[in-house]
Amino acid sequence: MAEPYFYLSDEDRAEVLELGRERTGRPAHLLEKDVWVVWTLGALFGSPVGADLTFKGGTSLSKAYRIIDRFSEDLDLTYDIRRLIADLTGGEEFLPTSRSQASKWTRAVRDRLPEWIARTVQPVIQAALDQASLGAKLELSGADKDKLLLHYPAVKRGTGYVAPVVTMEFGGRATGEPHSIRPVTCDIEGQVEGVSFPVASPMVMSVTRTFWEKATAAHVYCAQGRIRGERYARHWHDLAAIMRSSHFDTAVKDREVARAVAEHKSHFFSEKDATGRPVDYLAAVAGSLQLVPEGAAREALAADYASMLEDQVMVGDALPFQDLMAACEEVASRANAAAGP
Repeated sequence: MAEPYFYLSDEDRAEVLELGRERTGRPAHLLEKDVWVVWTLGALFGSPVGADLTFKGGTSLSKAYRIIDRFSEDLDLTYDIRRLIADLTGGEEFLPTSRSQASKWTRAVRDRLPEWIARTVQPVIQAALDQASLGAKLELSGADKDKLLLHYPAVKRGTGYVAPVVTMEFGGRATGEPHSIRPVTCDIEGQVEGVSFPVASPMVMSVTRTFWEKATAAHVYCAQGRIRGERYARHWHDLAAIMRSSHFDTAVKDREVARAVAEHKSHFFSEKDATGRPVDYLAAVAGSLQLVPEGAAREALAADYASMLEDQVMVGDALPFQDLMAACEEVASRANAAAGP
């Protein structure tokens, strides 16, 4: 019978990770973090907490759909707005009818989400850590206390770009739909005889919705020229990867989901461009999508992309930045064409 990875000593775990590195070509510290990512997903969705959660974002594209070939270290999670502020949404309704109502709902989410994380999620993860006798530490983080950090005792280290922390970032202003349950395994699974690794079965957002969420985020960046933290270049890498997948045609042709994302962001994530004018999400998904930035914004994006390459976050043969921009130009062109006249 295979021995669970977390039953091994630190020395044996390090040896297992080195074997995994030799057999997969992936850095040992990324393989290690991936094990903790999958363990965390298993702890979340194997508990009652998972009933109202949806796993989304780049890590879902990598782990649940195997579309992207980059290491995704953070867990982007949506707690169903209809559960978090049911008294305000009226049950199944989840879009506000006015700007003032949207502001009221946003304030309520910001007030309630940290308390739900601290009182509901953190105890679940802590109980799972205690049961498995794992020495990781949990920390509430973020300006809005909407992140739960799992600091794990690493046995392998990289350049420092990828920290030994699994970040669970929670949102509460959407339903997470459309979504479905999908199996998730570790990247090292099947590579080391006699050792078993964590598995999970999370509820995962559809590729179509993830595509339009990333595309509109990139569109806003192009309009503003303002980068939002490190690793922001991941969105462009992911969009190009989705274009190469079998999901792309369905995604760009699904006008219902495209419009749903635009309406949702118009209510909850209104933005202004570099000149102070409101970003028109509905126009973006209806044929005006822009994905390739210019000038200083392009230079900042290139620098962020280079940092990702330096720590081997891009697992396969990553596109050179110029080629990535050309690919995203094609993504925008095809998405705009699919919107029709």
